[in-house]
Amino acid sequence: MPKERPTITSAAATPAGWSSECSAELYGINTWGAGYFDLSEQGEAQVNVDFGEHQVAVSIMDIVLGMRARGLHMPAVLRIRNLLDHRIKLLNESFAQAIEQGGYQNTYRGVFPIKVNQQCHVIEEIADYGRRYHHGFEAGSKAELIIALSQLKDHDSLIVCNGYKDAEFIDLGLYARQMGIACFFVLESITELPLVLERSRILGVEPLIGVRIKNSVAVDGHWSQDSGDRSIFGLSTDSLISIVDNLRDAGMLHCLQLLHCHLGSQIPNIRNVRSGVLDACRFYAGLVEEGAPMGYLDLGGGLAVDYEGARTNSTHSMNYQLHEYCTNIVESICETFDPLGIAHPVIITESGRATVAYSSMLLFNILDVRTSSPGPIADNLPADCNETLVNLQSALKTVCADNFQESYNDALFYRDELREEFHHGQATLRERALGENLYLAVLQKVAAILPQLNRVPPELENLPELLSDIYYGNFSLFQSLPDIWAIDQVFPIMPIHRLNEQPTRSAVLADLTCDCDGKIDHFSTPEGISRTLNLHALKPDEDYYLSVFLVGAYQETLGDLHNLFGDTNVVNVAIDPDGTFEFEREFHGDSISDVLSYVEYEPKQMQEKFRLVAEDAVRSGKITIAQRQSILRAFKESLHGYTYFEHE
Repeated sequence: MPKERPTITSAAATPAGWSSECSAELYGINTWGAGYFDLSEQGEAQVNVDFGEHQVAVSIMDIVLGMRARGLHMPAVLRIRNLLDHRIKLLNESFAQAIEQGGYQNTYRGVFPIKVNQQCHVIEEIADYGRRYHHGFEAGSKAELIIALSQLKDHDSLIVCNGYKDAEFIDLGLYARQMGIACFFVLESITELPLVLERSRILGVEPLIGVRIKNSVAVDGHWSQDSGDRSIFGLSTDSLISIVDNLRDAGMLHCLQLLHCHLGSQIPNIRNVRSGVLDACRFYAGLVEEGAPMGYLDLGGGLAVDYEGARTNSTHSMNYQLHEYCTNIVESICETFDPLGIAHPVIITESGRATVAYSSMLLFNILDVRTSSPGPIADNLPADCNETLVNLQSALKTVCADNFQESYNDALFYRDELREEFHHGQATLRERALGENLYLAVLQKVAAILPQLNRVPPELENLPELLSDIYYGNFSLFQSLPDIWAIDQVFPIMPIHRLNEQPTRSAVLADLTCDCDGKIDHFSTPEGISRTLNLHALKPDEDYYLSVFLVGAYQETLGDLHNLFGDTNVVNVAIDPDGTFEFEREFHGDSISDVLSYVEYEPKQMQEKFRLVAEDAVRSGKITIAQRQSILRAFKESLHGYTYFEHE
């Protein structure tokens, strides 16, 4: 499609000295954006795509305009196919470079864990683009194995089957093996082996077997408690030996060709990666010594995404780059195996988060703002007003850098005193409203002084958050960003336009769910995690758009129907070398009818029940027949409408 220029935002008076570069620094987009995202001089967030010798930048607001023209309302998930392709390319070519530079005598085969993003169009693209690198899939259930078998066209790619497996699961994998697909069964428990051997004998197909060991290395990050000896997955050393003995007794030891070791998820510290690989290599060497042919070393997931852009070993960051990750793996394997004369295995990793996170973002508009700013305060108080109001006004007039703590303490005391008087009927409703305005005004003056201090008193540290605005976004946290609610995940969040204007409001975000947990109050900044986000004041009759970036991993898969908000609209965009872009696929989100059917309602029956209610209203004279028709039509249209807020 031709490039369009957004007409949603109007020219704004830009404060002197503020520019897109200032916003880039404020939101840290040049660090967490990894070169995929930055800001234009016009103050719009843009996506960058490399085409060999040149790079193309496309405004996300241009894409939003194209969505609006096609009737695709907010909220929506926007996927940039080019970024997904580039992540697959970067992962495979980084390993290829490390292999060449390290003199490694084998290859790399990536597998994408389907559980990270099971959406059909994502899996199709990974299978299609990944074919040139023989990029395969990891399946942890029968449904995921069916996806892998139906999508994978390249039989030089691998399928790695993790999780517990019943006979049907095993039969599917054996049929794949029979058709020439390298499909590995990774044993999670010693109890799985007899069933694998039994189904193999019945079908007459030899399996490819892997074993998952419990790595003893504890990793940093959110999942540290589940790593090392506390890992809930993996065979004990004793169970591993038992599997080797049972395979040898069955004359099937030659089927054991893969060692699997999942180091962890979102590993922020490269030292953990190197230590984990060295530990896995010792197990691999032990299996070779036992007589297993081996040949494949699967190091699982763990490759992190720098959501903060901090480049540190904090939970939502990483202190290494992709090339360093690949080099450390290659060097660790060579360091262990070369002195032992063990042939270099095929290296497998199951990088999911790092593959898909960058390619998707959640777009939404702001519906309303609740500010903590005090209402108008007259210079003179009403005659004969409550004495507590006089004391509050005095505290307001005397706030300064020398007495801010005293003024804060006084304002808090007198506000509580006024509330107590109100409860006992000694202060009127209007007096309470005025008193709270005076109290807020004191707090705002105190908050303005805090940045000048070398040390902020502990009781005032949360003052900026208490005074922040609440911006109500057109999205459901539980449907689209469940990791924020469940594990305090931090994603980069920022406006996608007006970025050549200085954001003057400090805010937290609330969603549509009317749930106290439906809020976002932790944001990544170049200075660390902040409890508030800098945003622009809303303009009348003008949409204000925000984006949550790097949401391609897990969020769509984990989302639920909290408050019966369904799947959002989804747009797949491909950017062309000339800077134009195409809407390759459009997926309209769930209707109200859809989500009701998910929770066992029958929309047609509901419509009939409501018709009877309307008919009773006609008989009782509450509405006319014409009104009945309008009401039923509105009910039907709503039943098939979008579950999120829609503008007229």
